[in-house]
This record gives sequence, structure tokens and C-alpha cells, in this order.
Amino acid sequence: MSTDVLMPKATAVWLVDNTSLTFEQIAEFCGLHPLEVKGIADGEVARDIRGADPIANGQLTREELDAAERNAKHRLVAQKSRHAEYLKPQKKTPRYTPVSRRQDRPDAIAWFLRNHPEVADAQLARILGTTKATIDQVRNRTHWNSANIKPVDPVTLGLSTQMELDAVVKKAAEKKARDDKRKGIVEPEGATLIPASETGVVEEEEPAEEAAETHDDHTAESVFHDDDDED
Repeated sequence: MSTDVLMPKATAVWLVDNTSLTFEQIAEFCGLHPLEVKGIADGEVARDIRGADPIANGQLTREELDAAERNAKHRLVAQKSRHAEYLKPQKKTPRYTPVSRRQDRPDAIAWFLRNHPEVADAQLARILGTTKATIDQVRNRTHWNSANIKPVDPVTLGLSTQMELDAVVKKAAEKKARDDKRKGIVEPEGATLIPASETGVVEEEEPAEEAAETHDDHTAESVFHDDDDED
């Protein structure tokens, strides 16, 4: 298959319903497993998916389909769809930061370092349009303007959107959780008891029952001594 098929399951549904192709031919053309195609034919898979005609959308020619139906060993060759160029993922261009906003980037970097240290430098550089060198300077307080840098939310500064910020923080948090799990690090849940070494040793109080018994013993002993004195 020379190109990726658009909507592979929908295309497979159409081919199952409208052609005599084998499961293997359809599976190879659509990039699916033969058992998955069989499931489509049995009504167990993709029951709610409407079939997509690969001839109508320019992915397959009628001649190619006829040849495959005549010969079970023939493998379908997809044509380049006229829609493929529009659906192809666009490569992101480097973020452009207006000159008026560039002086605010150290403040945004400081905000990340204070509130979300789990975010990698590469992610910071990407979302803020800065460099790792600048991030290191802010972290180590060697930036030329360190005295005036203060942590400010990058959304407030207009350097990123809230959605972009949330996505970066979520991705970093998930990576940290995976790394901690792999290292066997478990975060404590809720408040923990303060060690006795920090609070000082507290003498245990005498249980109420024992205190009562001790009091009775002292009372009896006192009475006994009083009787001796009278004798």
C-alpha cells in the first residue's frame, strides 16, 4: 500500500458490503487485521460506522477494484486521495513572540520553576519560545535582570493559552508519576504524624483503673498506720 487509507474502518465496511474481495485483501488495503475485517462482516465490529466509498473519494480506481475481485491474490494499490493533502498533519512552526512580550519570558520561566518544576526544560522552551540557556540563567539567578524577575503566570503575560498551559502541566505530571512508579516512590496521602524526635518524648499517663487501685492502696495503708498509733 503506497499511501495511508483515509477512514480505514469505514472503507473496510464499504468493501465488505459492496465487493467480493477476500478478508485478507481488504485487511491489507485498509491496514486492519483479517479477523477485524471478519468481525465487520459478521456485524460484531464497526456496526455504527457508515461505509466510505474509496472510489468516490479517489483512493481506489474501478479498474483496480475489478482486477482484485477477479484475482484473490491481487493486492489493491491505493491512489493518492484528493483529500489527503488537507488531512495531512501540519508541521508546527516555531512560536513567534512579539518584541513587547519577550522581556516577560523570564517572569514566566520563574513561574514555571516555582510552581511546576516537573515540567522539562524542552517543554518550557517550546511553550514560551525561549532557550534552555535562558531557563538555566533564571534558575541559577545568573540572568542579567535577576533582581527584577518575579514569577508571573504565562497566560496572564499572553505568552501561552490556558489550554496550552494545562496540556504541558498534565503531560509533565503524568511523566513524573510514571517515573516515580518505576522508582518505587510513593507519595504520602494526607497529613502524616510528626516523629517523636521532633516533638519531644511525652510521658505516658497512668491508666485510670491503675490510678484508682493505687489510691485505694495508699488509703488502706494510711488506716493501718493509724490503728497502730492508737495501740
